[in-house]
Amino acid sequence: MGREISRLRRILTQYRRVAVVGLSANWHRPSYFAAKYMIDHGFQVIPVNPAYPEVLACRCYPDLRSIPEPVDVVDIFRRPEEVPELVEDAIAIGAKVVWMQIGVVHEQAAARAREAGLEVVMDRCIKIEYGRLFGGLNWMGVNTGVISAKRAPHVTF
Repeated sequence: MGREISRLRRILTQYRRVAVVGLSANWHRPSYFAAKYMIDHGFQVIPVNPAYPEVLACRCYPDLRSIPEPVDVVDIFRRPEEVPELVEDAIAIGAKVVWMQIGVVHEQAAARAREAGLEVVMDRCIKIEYGRLFGGLNWMGVNTGVISAKRAPHVTF
């Protein structure tokens, strides 16, 4: 466990240019929360989504291969069946890390990425891990009021 924490801490310290595949322009989507948080904490976020020209005041690219600058981390907010193609794109552009968000697991694609020399993180949120490892869990949107376990007050008319 300690080795994994050290690895995640190193990745989040060493690699600061993150292409977020599937980044939505809708503020209530997890990809938007994560990207906004990362921008606010000094990361360069490169949105990847063919549906938008811009997200979070950053130019949006239709796919990874269209990005004209180096990418450190490919952060995947897509369904697991889309991961193998995204891993091939990450390898082609020279990314260092493939990061699959919570719920995104693809063992064969992860093995392919590792064979090509990329580091792999699966089934973890980059925002949550950054907040957990570097402090700021209270800052990271856990208590946004958007989702709550508390019941709404009963109103009687």
